[in-house]
Amino acid sequence: MNVFLAKFKQYVLPLAILLGFLLHDFCADVKGLVPVLIFTILLLSFVAVDIRKLRPTLFDLGLLVYQVCVGVGIYLAITLLGGEKIIAEGVMMGALTPVAASSTVVACMLGANRERVTTFALMGNLSMALVLPVVFTLIGDHPEYTLGTSYMLMLAKIGSVLALPFFIALMLQVWLPKVNEALARRTSWSYYVWAVALFLTLGQTIHYIIESGDGHWNAILWLSGLSLLFCAFQFWLGRKYGKRFDDIIGGAQMMGQKNSAMGIWMINTFLYSPLSSVFMAFYSVWQNLWNAIQIAMREREMKSREARRDD
Repeated sequence: MNVFLAKFKQYVLPLAILLGFLLHDFCADVKGLVPVLIFTILLLSFVAVDIRKLRPTLFDLGLLVYQVCVGVGIYLAITLLGGEKIIAEGVMMGALTPVAASSTVVACMLGANRERVTTFALMGNLSMALVLPVVFTLIGDHPEYTLGTSYMLMLAKIGSVLALPFFIALMLQVWLPKVNEALARRTSWSYYVWAVALFLTLGQTIHYIIESGDGHWNAILWLSGLSLLFCAFQFWLGRKYGKRFDDIIGGAQMMGQKNSAMGIWMINTFLYSPLSSVFMAFYSVWQNLWNAIQIAMREREMKSREARRDD
């Protein structure tokens, strides 16, 4: 089984991306599967580290400060300069959206520190669940949502996917260590689960863009172009930031890889125009294309090293 998966590995991401484009209608009909897949990815990631030893560090604090300051700063700058609110909200959410749960899979495959990225996957999502309701209340696009209501919605959305696998992994490590070890030996499977989740989420993203496009193509072109630039900027800046902590890959993935489905949901729920969520939809496309390229380059590099050792 593992030998077959290893041979098939190099084709997984291109196939997932291609099928997402071709079968977007099907993906839109089975969106309920994605939370189950994300839960599985997180559980396989959490059992591979000693959760009791995870501790927040300056690495996590710096990323959180960046998200809040840059996100709110961009929104204020665009609106004060007379820019469209749709653009301001889209770019703002490009910074404020929490890190993707699947970022731990990609980051570890590329050589990042597992404990560091796992800590921020938890910290980043829970911290944003506390900060974002305040931001949405201050912006005031939906006065019917009180601060308390916003907190309940955010915590329910994040907690249902993030908290449950965390506590299951913690209980397994404390009370059933042999079961935890058995799951930890299968951590590599999370890559293939992520590929299925990528196929579904990318397909849903493409479907959403097509459905949202009617009569708004000029705004969509602006949002798509800005999302490409901002995605590239965040991965680049994340590498610079990660270098300070001797973890270039971890910094890039934690700053650049966003939970785009969460971002789309937040925009549609709390902000002025649902059209702004096209920014996060395109961001999902760009970040996953970049991840596919990075993983392919990593695989090629590893094979090249093995060939040199054999020689």
